[in-house]
Amino acid sequence: MSLIDLEKSFQEKIDKEIKIEPKDWMPDAYRKTNIRQISQHAHSEIVGMLPEGNWISRAPSLKRKAILIAKVQDEAGHGLYLYSAAETLGISRDQMMNDLNSGKAKYSSIFNYPTLTWADMGAVGWLVDGAAILNQVMLCRTSYGPYARAMVRICKEESFHQRQGFETLLVLSKGTKEQREMCQDAINRWWWPSLMMFGPKDSESTNSDQSIKWKIKRKTNDELRQQFVNMIAEQIKLLGMTLPDPDLKWNEKRNQYDFGEINWEEFWNVVKGNGPCNKQRLAARNKAHDEGAWVRAAAIAYADKKKNKTTHKAA
Repeated sequence: MSLIDLEKSFQEKIDKEIKIEPKDWMPDAYRKTNIRQISQHAHSEIVGMLPEGNWISRAPSLKRKAILIAKVQDEAGHGLYLYSAAETLGISRDQMMNDLNSGKAKYSSIFNYPTLTWADMGAVGWLVDGAAILNQVMLCRTSYGPYARAMVRICKEESFHQRQGFETLLVLSKGTKEQREMCQDAINRWWWPSLMMFGPKDSESTNSDQSIKWKIKRKTNDELRQQFVNMIAEQIKLLGMTLPDPDLKWNEKRNQYDFGEINWEEFWNVVKGNGPCNKQRLAARNKAHDEGAWVRAAAIAYADKKKNKTTHKAA
């Protein structure tokens, strides 16, 4: 078949909602887009463990410690699912790790903000994981099969994370004056970075149109951001707290909430590596990678030894 025929057949499969599998023919740009998106998603899960792992030893009760440990463990698992999905596209795990540790690869900008109080664990769960779920539910129907299948379990676990975060804030919102103030402060600091999680505005998103045509994405950045605002603006009423946006109000004509403009200068500054914790996060990842070298070497040696034993028995 000619390249034109291959591309036509490929798009027809996409349009018919037939999943693209690793051995199927695909355009190079489709492969590269999926590698970029899936690996960045995996990196975000791994780096996202850092601001939460920092609070495991300081959680206020044994129950909270257990919940937070389970959440961080889930995120490690999500990273593994996603790295495995990306590997089916021809990129190696080592290359992805090297790209992350060198700063070449991107991860969600939200994880370059510090977690200053226990209430941040609630805000991260409710707002950050809430934003992630809206995007990830769409990805359960993404056109690349391994990615879509990985997302089914990830979304189930992320929904637990969001409920856990909201419940943490709900308890604080009913507590002492200091606890209520801590709850509101965390919401104030995490609201705008959470809106930034959906990426640049549609007019500045260079890959969005093609990704939607290929059904890698199902909704645009701005569509998902609006959906998130509509959801959180209602949920916060149950907390008795407010969102730090004086422009937030219900629009009867649009049947959704209007909201203020994001600080795009801050967004791009964090994306470019100049956020509050960019250097700290990369330093922590490189330290863990270097100190874990002996574990990887031992695992490889054990696998080789086991393989050699199997070979000798077969002979």
